[in-house]
Amino acid sequence: MYSFMGGGLFCAGVGNILLVISTATDYWMQYRQSSSYMHLGLWRYCVPGKCMTHTDSIAYWDATRAFMILAILACFFGIIIGVMAFINYSPFSGFDKTFSAGILYFISCFFVLLAMAVYTGMTVNYYGKRYGNWRFSWSYIMGWVSVVLTFFSGIFYMCAYRMQEPRGPMSR
Repeated sequence: MYSFMGGGLFCAGVGNILLVISTATDYWMQYRQSSSYMHLGLWRYCVPGKCMTHTDSIAYWDATRAFMILAILACFFGIIIGVMAFINYSPFSGFDKTFSAGILYFISCFFVLLAMAVYTGMTVNYYGKRYGNWRFSWSYIMGWVSVVLTFFSGIFYMCAYRMQEPRGPMSR
């Protein structure tokens, strides 16, 4: 049971770090414009030598930002509850911390998946039709890796929950 929780905490910790880095950095997409590469993130866009804040309120950027922030928060609270479950800290008697941490990791995974799907769909639809020389970059890839890590965190914690749950007719 503790090996599943340890694996879940490791995946969640790395996943949350990747979520924060992915959300904060400016390399979600790169494109070539007049012989130089430009790159943009959720908060800023950069041309050679200068970065500027997005001044437009474009719905898919706002949705992606919101989902990424919600994913970071859900994963962070999942880590706190997961550590409490791992060290057997129990301030509440009717509150199953292992199950709750697993659910928070799945919620985080869902929010990241929504953010990545919205960004992918809108970016491919817009830039795919207008620019020939563009690509997703490493901040975007980190977002997809965090989807996988938060999903496995949830799986690990649900396995730990199933291992601690009494089963069978004699367990009642």
